[in-house]
Amino acid sequence: MDIEAAGGAVTGGLIAGAIEKPTGKAGDDHTGTCADCGSETSGNFCSTCGQPTHVHRTLLHLGEEVLHGVMHFDARIWRTLPLLAFNPGKLTREWIHGKRTRYVSPLAIFLFTVFITFFALSFVHMPEATFRPADPSVAAEGAEGFAEGRREIAAARAEATTTADKVALDVADNVMASVADQAATQGQPRPDGLTPGSWQANVHDIAARIYADPKAGKNVRKTAKKLMNPDLAVYKIQQTFYKFAFLLVPLSIPFMAVLFLWRRKTTLYDHGVFVLYSLTFAVMAGLIAIGLGFIHPALGALAWFAFIFGMPVHQFAQLKGGYELGWFSTIWRFVLLQNFCFIVIGLFITAIVYLAVGV
Repeated sequence: MDIEAAGGAVTGGLIAGAIEKPTGKAGDDHTGTCADCGSETSGNFCSTCGQPTHVHRTLLHLGEEVLHGVMHFDARIWRTLPLLAFNPGKLTREWIHGKRTRYVSPLAIFLFTVFITFFALSFVHMPEATFRPADPSVAAEGAEGFAEGRREIAAARAEATTTADKVALDVADNVMASVADQAATQGQPRPDGLTPGSWQANVHDIAARIYADPKAGKNVRKTAKKLMNPDLAVYKIQQTFYKFAFLLVPLSIPFMAVLFLWRRKTTLYDHGVFVLYSLTFAVMAGLIAIGLGFIHPALGALAWFAFIFGMPVHQFAQLKGGYELGWFSTIWRFVLLQNFCFIVIGLFITAIVYLAVGV
């Protein structure tokens, strides 16, 4: 078990619980004196300090507090999740218009979903795919093919006139050389302990060649050095993704604002609510697809197919209902929104990789 991931999940749940306001429960009024501040009370909560008037002292209630604090497990989650999945426009609209006590806040559910997702993914390990041993005659023929390919790349580089072309050909040569080395040493133990033919070995070999290239820039060599330990690099990327997932929100809000520049009644807060609920649904749906893939590959493929085609439908419904738009207004904004999504994802991935292995 990944203790750091478990701690992160608990921390995320507590953060999400801390930013939520407690809500009262229907039932008989409690009258008396607040045990905390001493004020007179006539309801479920003290009007002065907010403490519940009925203080439980049972082990069962302690477990309930753990579920509520870590998982935010109360009645609001059962009202929030169905709307988030099947009527996101209504959920977004009601939260924006102030009907909030019945639902989990968008920030709380987003934080909790992100932390739980990376807690679950901490148990998933990337497989080390290897090549099958090749016939010696086929291997020799392949080695000659690699050598011929490298000679062609060298000739093309000698004729290249732009820096971009030369850099692209250098990268191609590095990849070709790495694959050739891997094919030549297939089935033999590597001195660095990596499995021959695995993705870790391939990444290490490419990074090592770039690092050894005297023409590579300082920052490029620095990044290549980090990639020479692929497992550590992937771990850093995962942790950075986990820590900076919230960057998706500030990256997305300006693009949402562009879609509603001339609607004065629509604020940046409204866009933030839309983005948080939309991201939460996307993360939850992706997590479900991954889980079904572990149960059976066919279920996983079906779930990812549903995710790919269902996510745009969900965004369209949320856009139309959340902002109370007509069909035409929704359609053209939706088309722009899909393009904005790709831009935001590209910016986010670039930022995460740079923060993880580029600095």
